[in-house]
Amino acid sequence: MSAPFRIRDNGIDLFVRLTPKSSVDRLEGVETAADGRSHLKVRVRAVPENGAANQALERLAAKTLGVPVSAVSVVAGGTARLKTLRVAGDPEALSRSIEALGG
Repeated sequence: MSAPFRIRDNGIDLFVRLTPKSSVDRLEGVETAADGRSHLKVRVRAVPENGAANQALERLAAKTLGVPVSAVSVVAGGTARLKTLRVAGDPEALSRSIEALGG
């Protein structure tokens, strides 16, 4: 199983499948798609309008990984369910945090 992230020099790229308009904000663990790629399943209460769901995703990821919200940004898939989050920080610590979530 591949990891739902890619290590970068100054952080990681985290692959996420986002479900907006959920009843709760939560990370639900890792899922592997039919093509073999893994992503973190995330639900947010926000609606997918005016970037609200992406902002909720950034806040939830920052809180979960223990980094400032300013260190997290959606860099791909802005209007799609499958997104790439860039998380700035220590790649080793971030990857351990994600693996602790079931990644």
